[in-house]
Amino acid sequence: MNRTSRTVKILEDVVSRKAVSLSSTQIQSEAKTKRAISRRSILTLACSAALLSACGFQLRGQQDYAFKRLAISGGTPEMLGRLQRVVEGGSDTVIVKVSEKPDAILSLTGGNGMKTLSLNAQGVVQEYELDYNLSYSMVGADGTLLIPPSVISLNRALTYSDQFTLAKGIEAQTLYRDMQFDAVDQLTRRLAVVRSLHPSPNEAAPGIAPRAPLPVPPL
Repeated sequence: MNRTSRTVKILEDVVSRKAVSLSSTQIQSEAKTKRAISRRSILTLACSAALLSACGFQLRGQQDYAFKRLAISGGTPEMLGRLQRVVEGGSDTVIVKVSEKPDAILSLTGGNGMKTLSLNAQGVVQEYELDYNLSYSMVGADGTLLIPPSVISLNRALTYSDQFTLAKGIEAQTLYRDMQFDAVDQLTRRLAVVRSLHPSPNEAAPGIAPRAPLPVPPL
């Protein structure tokens, strides 16, 4: 190998080592930056959570029910499935059977309704009002009344045409299911009014029911 070739070889080796060194330095620098960002993010989240907790804020969907084992009587399978997912997914309470020694028993009764909302110029129905009512109450394992009979009422508007009877029937079923799920979501929040399985007179939960007809639902 002549002198020129050796010089070129040396230069290539030096450039290669510098490239590797720079690459290693960049990787280390990026790793340090990522760790610093990660630590800052964790600290920011921790501080935010601490501040929210200090203010008494609770994340939506997280409940601390007084009852840890809840049995449900009544309701459709679809409703019960929804209720179980919401309760168990948002708290440490589990849904059990009545025979499995529950802390409380929730009784449910749901009902659909329909009435004419408007007519066209020929006196043919143009809109229907769909109603859904969920009645509920809760007692403790010893029979103590924890929630007196209460009602959640919802309604939706449905446009109608004789030309699309089948499609409108399917739409009505969808709206009823939507109201049913909405009622279940409201119910899981209302169950939080139970503060004790043996409430004193001052801790008794009041019954809730609509005091007036629901307003006409918007389209």
